[in-house]
Amino acid sequence: MERAAAAAKGAWRDGAVTYLHLLFYIAISSGQIFFNKWVLSSKEINFPYPVALTLLHMVFSSVVCFAITKVFKIVKIEEGMTTDMYVSSVLPIGAMFAMTLWLGNSAYLYISVAFAQMLKAIMPVAVFLLGAAFGLEEMSCKMLAIMSVISIGVIVASVGEITIIWVGVVYQMGGVVAEALRLIFIEIFLKKKGVRLNLISMMYYVSPCSALCLFIPWLFLEKPKMDESVSWSFPPFTLFLNCMCTFILNLSVFLVISRTSALTARVTGVVRDWTVVLLSAAIFADTQLTFINIVGYAIAIAGVVAYNNHKLKVKPQGNGPQVDDSKVNSESPQDVETSSRSTKEAS
Repeated sequence: MERAAAAAKGAWRDGAVTYLHLLFYIAISSGQIFFNKWVLSSKEINFPYPVALTLLHMVFSSVVCFAITKVFKIVKIEEGMTTDMYVSSVLPIGAMFAMTLWLGNSAYLYISVAFAQMLKAIMPVAVFLLGAAFGLEEMSCKMLAIMSVISIGVIVASVGEITIIWVGVVYQMGGVVAEALRLIFIEIFLKKKGVRLNLISMMYYVSPCSALCLFIPWLFLEKPKMDESVSWSFPPFTLFLNCMCTFILNLSVFLVISRTSALTARVTGVVRDWTVVLLSAAIFADTQLTFINIVGYAIAIAGVVAYNNHKLKVKPQGNGPQVDDSKVNSESPQDVETSSRSTKEAS
């Protein structure tokens, strides 16, 4: 009797901890989206420089990873990275990561958080089409039907948008394509090299590369504007908090995957998306949801759920690493194999 009671108590406690992990992920993920919007908004912090903001995130990540691995030696950097591998694989991944963050943050200057989130629902379509172009995905009637549902949903949601600023749409879609390319490059990297990288190792290699890729456009596009303008501000404490939240967000993805599974993470991601859309309508004055917006986004999300369920049932193809994607993620700080499949699932 005592053993049964102890087991029941342990199961309840374990379930409570799991739900706390999920709630933390939803909170930190949603919060970071709103935080970036708040920082970039001319009506709030008034730091309308998305390249500079993203550059600061990457520099901060590089410094923290260096401190963790080289100064305090809490995590060991994975061996085997060569100059050729870095140039041919890590550099493209870092460049696309920089483009994803740059273009995604730039979109917040022109369109609402809710509409940006709706446009992000097109991500599986971009990943699938580019994957098929690179020979990583196979065309099928089922997948084409799912892609069509997602595309129709995003189109309907866009039609329902009251004020569309096309510059913001272009930035957001550019960010989607860049993120899809990053995932494709990671998958190619893994299948050809079979490299084992934990989260800190990946960030240790990619963050400086992304920072360098962002420094060049910042130097020519934003620095002259920042030098001329005297209206922008970025309090040091707010800057530190924003960068720290970005770093913690990367770690929170691992916590969800390692504590639950890839499927739970995907479902949690859908809940997060709806949370962001609804909260943005309540928080920001520039967000006005229409009935058509909601219907279109619901259709797109239904397609995304179908896509995720389909990918969960399909085993990895080719000669790449065969791993259990419920225990692997490219953002894991543990010594596990980086999987591009689980990266897609956690996005």
